[in-house]
Amino acid sequence: MIKKLNQSNKEIAHQIFTIFQNSYNIEAELIGTLNFPPLMRSTKDIENSDTLFYGFSEKGGLAAIIEVDIADRHLEINSLTVDPRYFRKGIANKLITYILEIFDYSKASVETAVVNAPAINLYKKHGFVEYKRWTPSHGIEKVAMLID
Repeated sequence: MIKKLNQSNKEIAHQIFTIFQNSYNIEAELIGTLNFPPLMRSTKDIENSDTLFYGFSEKGGLAAIIEVDIADRHLEINSLTVDPRYFRKGIANKLITYILEIFDYSKASVETAVVNAPAINLYKKHGFVEYKRWTPSHGIEKVAMLID
């Protein structure tokens, strides 16, 4: 089941934080870095965020999170994380499908690490195409993808 989450609630923010930490630790290993900016995000940062969070629950527990922002009909996927206990169950696919269906957007965008082939392939499956590559100051080469 997918539902909108109220991240300003301390308990929910902590649940989001826990899934972020569990998932992003594995992504940092995949990328081969110890300096992974998403891991620096605190529970307080999540609580105070103006973005929208949607969660996928399974068996009463939160299994995955998608974080989005929409402005001027531009839908931006800021994060998509699945708790490692729920990997390879199609949950990330369900969250992307859900978000692309519920919002009225003229374009949608997402960024990920160039070496994160599973994420890139998943986004391509939903019609995202690469439009930019760059290396920010933290040194992890990124790719930006767009549905336009």
